[in-house]
Amino acid sequence: MNAPARLASGIETALAELEEEFDVLVDWEERYRYVIDLGRDLAPLAASERSDANKVRGCASQVWLVTEPGADGTSRFRGDSDAHIVRGLIAILLTLYSSHTPQQILATDAIAVFDEFGFREHLTPQRSNGLRAMVERIRSDAREALAAAS
Repeated sequence: MNAPARLASGIETALAELEEEFDVLVDWEERYRYVIDLGRDLAPLAASERSDANKVRGCASQVWLVTEPGADGTSRFRGDSDAHIVRGLIAILLTLYSSHTPQQILATDAIAVFDEFGFREHLTPQRSNGLRAMVERIRSDAREALAAAS
């Protein structure tokens, strides 16, 4: 997979690492197990962070995303879900977006990245809609951070 214009500077390294991992997995059963394993490595959110304000709308599963602004203008994201595969999808999104600037986040098309990995054909329509909702939530938070910095 090559890195077309869908990626912002600084995010290519995270994507390259993910690509290396996915390239060695020959079938989708292995890829699903890998995604679930990624989700197992996520630190759980505190009960207080599983709030309505952090809940992602449009997901069939329960999903929460927390955005933390960094002093250097980047945003750090943390997330959790009640579904194993969704926790893995969150882990991939956090790998792509966390610790990057709002400009980098908005310049990166995570849906295109997931499409290149072949997720569109292997996720249910509900999971695909949930993935888009999570990406839009992160992008919305980046737009708000950009507006606040102006």
